[in-house]
Order: sequence, then structure tokens, then C-alpha cells
Amino acid sequence: MIYQQEFIDDVFEDCQHLIEQHWEEISLNKEKIKLNPNWDAYRQLEGIGAFRIFTARDDGKLVGYFAVFVEPNLHYRDHLFARNDVIFLQKEYRKGFCGIRLIKFAERCLKDDGVSVLMINTKTHKDFSPVLERLHFKKTETIHTKYIGE
Repeated sequence: MIYQQEFIDDVFEDCQHLIEQHWEEISLNKEKIKLNPNWDAYRQLEGIGAFRIFTARDDGKLVGYFAVFVEPNLHYRDHLFARNDVIFLQKEYRKGFCGIRLIKFAERCLKDDGVSVLMINTKTHKDFSPVLERLHFKKTETIHTKYIGE
């Protein structure tokens, strides 16, 4: 298994099937909110160092990704925070240590780049908090979601 930091244009084709699987598995309100990533915005953020993608590949095949936004925190101006956008592994790679190794790899890269805090949001309907707690993450917030559109 190879863990690496990649760029959107390098993973774009490979990640399309994973993104669809991810959306099918975890998204709420699918009948009202369709998957439609703003790739131009992601590329702009990536271009200024505010978006990073870490990947897991098995013999060249993309099997997982972990993407974060990197930004100065308005409350703690002396620190960079990385907040996850998405994390996903194909089901057959969720047993064992693939996910843990992907997170640890990203953590090392982000730390080397001066990030102080890594925040990972888990969905309560697909919660993997026990894995994060094993990696010494602390549960700090809960998010509640309600669809209020038409």
C-alpha cells in the first residue's frame, strides 16, 4: 500500500468512482441534494495551499482518500488548523490498518508543514470515533444537520 499526497488533477479520473461510492454510502437527502463538486473552487484552494489530498493506493489503484482544508484559525491566529473535507476507504480496505496509516501519513505531512491542529469530522450514522480515539483524537464538537430547502 502506498500513501502519498497528490493533487486534484493527478487523482481526478481515479477518484470519480470512489466519490460516487462515498456519496451513496454517507449522504443524507440524496433525493434533494445531488452530488456536484465545485472542482474549480477546490483547484483554487489547492493552488494557494489551502486544500490537500492524501491518498491510499494498492498496486497503483486508488482505494482511499483523505482531503483537508488548511487555514489559519480566526480565534488562534498563531496556528494553522487542518479540517477534513472528506475521508473514504473502499469497504474491503477498512479492516486492518489502511485507514489508520492514511490518517497518520496525512498527520505527519501536515505537521511538517506547520499545522498545529487536525480536526476530523465523523458522521454519526457512519461513526469511526473509536479509530480516532485510538489515534489520540478528542471528541470536541457535535454537528446537527437539517434540510431547510424547498
